[in-house]
Amino acid sequence: MTLHFISVARVRPAAIAAKAAPLLVGFTAVVGQIVLMREVIILFSGNEISMGIALAAWLVWTAAGSGLASRMRTGRVSARHTVAALQCLAGASLVPTVWMLRAGRAAFQTVPGELIGPLPMLITTLVCLSVFCILSGGLFLAAARMVQQESAVSERVAVSWAYVLEAAGSGLGGVLCSVLLLRFFGSFQIAGIVALVNLGAAAILFFPLKGWKVAIAALAVAAVAIPWAAWVAHRLDTSAEQRLWQGFHVVQSRNTIYGNLTVVATGDLQTIYDNGVKLASIPDEAAAEEAVHYALLEHPAPKSVLLIGGGANGSVQQALRHPSVRRLDYVELDPALVEMSRQISPGFAPSLSDARVRVHIADARLWLKTTPERFDAIVVDLPDPETAQLNRFYTEEFFRSARDHLAPGGILGFQVHSSEETISPEMADFLRCIDRTVREVFPWVAIIPGDTMHFFATAQPNVVTEDPRVLIARLQSRGLQTQYVREYFIPFRMMPDRMAQVHAVLQPLPGTPVNRDFRPIAYYFDAVLWGSQFRSGFSRAFEAAAQVPFVWLLATVVILLLATLGAVRSAERHRPQRTAALACTALTGYTLMALQILLLFSFQSVYGYVYHELAVLIGLFMAGIGLGSWLAIRRIACADPASLIRTVAANQFLLAASALLLLLVVALLAQHPGTQSALWIAQLVFPFLALLCGILGGYQFPLTNEICLHDAVTPARTGVVYAVDLLGGSVGALLLSAYLIPVFGFWKAAWFTAAVSLAPAFLAVWAGRDTTMAAEFTASPQTQQR
Repeated sequence: MTLHFISVARVRPAAIAAKAAPLLVGFTAVVGQIVLMREVIILFSGNEISMGIALAAWLVWTAAGSGLASRMRTGRVSARHTVAALQCLAGASLVPTVWMLRAGRAAFQTVPGELIGPLPMLITTLVCLSVFCILSGGLFLAAARMVQQESAVSERVAVSWAYVLEAAGSGLGGVLCSVLLLRFFGSFQIAGIVALVNLGAAAILFFPLKGWKVAIAALAVAAVAIPWAAWVAHRLDTSAEQRLWQGFHVVQSRNTIYGNLTVVATGDLQTIYDNGVKLASIPDEAAAEEAVHYALLEHPAPKSVLLIGGGANGSVQQALRHPSVRRLDYVELDPALVEMSRQISPGFAPSLSDARVRVHIADARLWLKTTPERFDAIVVDLPDPETAQLNRFYTEEFFRSARDHLAPGGILGFQVHSSEETISPEMADFLRCIDRTVREVFPWVAIIPGDTMHFFATAQPNVVTEDPRVLIARLQSRGLQTQYVREYFIPFRMMPDRMAQVHAVLQPLPGTPVNRDFRPIAYYFDAVLWGSQFRSGFSRAFEAAAQVPFVWLLATVVILLLATLGAVRSAERHRPQRTAALACTALTGYTLMALQILLLFSFQSVYGYVYHELAVLIGLFMAGIGLGSWLAIRRIACADPASLIRTVAANQFLLAASALLLLLVVALLAQHPGTQSALWIAQLVFPFLALLCGILGGYQFPLTNEICLHDAVTPARTGVVYAVDLLGGSVGALLLSAYLIPVFGFWKAAWFTAAVSLAPAFLAVWAGRDTTMAAEFTASPQTQQR
């Protein structure tokens, strides 16, 4: 089969177009996904639950497109013209989809920066992503039929090769988008470029261009792309921003590899939003003073200070006002944020020019693991753990890393949002989790309550204090002329009755968990706190789901899955191999999505700079899918057809174990994450893991596709296998990112993935022992033709 396809492609020029079409399908889909997912992140303030909803909606609509295309009758219309028409529609729909997402935020968000609830999230993603994703799913099947017609191969071979080429195009698109497009172009520019490429490819398919005509078509596309990227897309982007930030003056907006930064102005107040979340307001003396001075006043004479974040709101300037400070290390992830702060904050640029200040553009956790420095005070001035990325700075592992880099008598200071008066049950759970986690590492912890609750932790006794008189004495002795951290505000915030009330709230309950890298439970509590602000019942449902014991959940899901598979097998008792193959396809889609999420999240949790490695990891993951599919096609070409189901079963067992093995390798690497040799090993091991995971998943699809289509009498089943694979992935995206990882953590999510993947593996083993079906499969006319 493989040699036949290659030889035909060599002697028939039409096969080149047939091979290019699936490549472009994969390229368009992954570039569109990256652009639209970035818009979703901005729209929903970086919330990973929104990412799970968006990915699930994306895969569901793509599966629907594949299913609809499989039932369409094109009549006398050639597959070449069908692909060309769908390419035009898909390319043309990407720009309006970006616009709809921007408009969707304005429709639900009455005030910029206001949180958007779960129901608007679901409605927005389902509506906005529908058209592009349906067309993308239909394009895959149309491209597979084009491969079949142009290359003169069977339907099964065409679908398998289309899958290989689509994966290769996705890998290419992921790397190109992350390395080049996102760095130099905006969303509308990228969407327009993708649209023009698809329109140019469609023109080549509609009109059989050759030689110099192809070059002219490419020049025409470039002639349109240049003014689009330089002028039209910029106008669209400006118009969409004005609609998004109605009532505000947009000072500047910039897309970086870390997200979107926007500065808006109202009068003399300028506010920086990072992915739609308010990061800092300038001027905001209260926030800057409270973030820094409370922490530094807890230390008798801080000489060396590490400031993580907070530079935009003036924290650097405030820290330098303490006369004892001799060195200040300021760590910020995004260099664009530092540049923006220089432009809009009057005192920021001069403070960075101070000889005592060292600026580090890096992930703070990674930098802290690798630096040999010790500090009298480490001040974390970051938002609450609203996302998995931010949660990394509120875990037991981070607190241990901070403790190891404190000088004798050093302190760690950080803050989270609280309440001035009544603390709700949801907020109490969140604060108890944070308090319990920091006390796992530091035996001495002091707090200052208020709208923002400040935590101060140290490894030695008699360092931190909750006596306002001590803090006032240090404030006066240092000659600090502050406006909000004053001798009359400090006693008010630390009144005895208020302190007693807060300590009572923070007393850990028997079930209060510890927030860890591999179990980001504080992220779950913050998600519940977020959901409690809306009347959709999300918070109550989320809390109820979290109360289900993991063993009960796992047992229930496995029993239901086995019962369903048994019922389907009984209904198709004459075709047990097909039932097993479809079940393996669905769970392979789920497992692949689970592996991708676990790979990225675990890498980020340990090493903290996943954004820099995102292109490599996703690109190699998709390349692995393509390589695995190619290996499977070679296996099909030389294997006994009756043995294919046994190969599927064996590969399913490997997939079931892959999530656990992945986390085991990550856990071993995490034992010594700060050494230079460990970092070099990680840079080699993680890309290899991405490639290997992709190979395991990609190997399965051509095998199950061969089994399901061996006796197909209608073309409708062609798109079913692909749709089932996508639906399994949609379940994995939603279940892991929105439930399993926030509630149970990485390890239990991996165990869950392993358990549900074993069910179809045993079903495939059972089907492989059915010699009657094996004989029927071998004797079928289609198999003999292959």
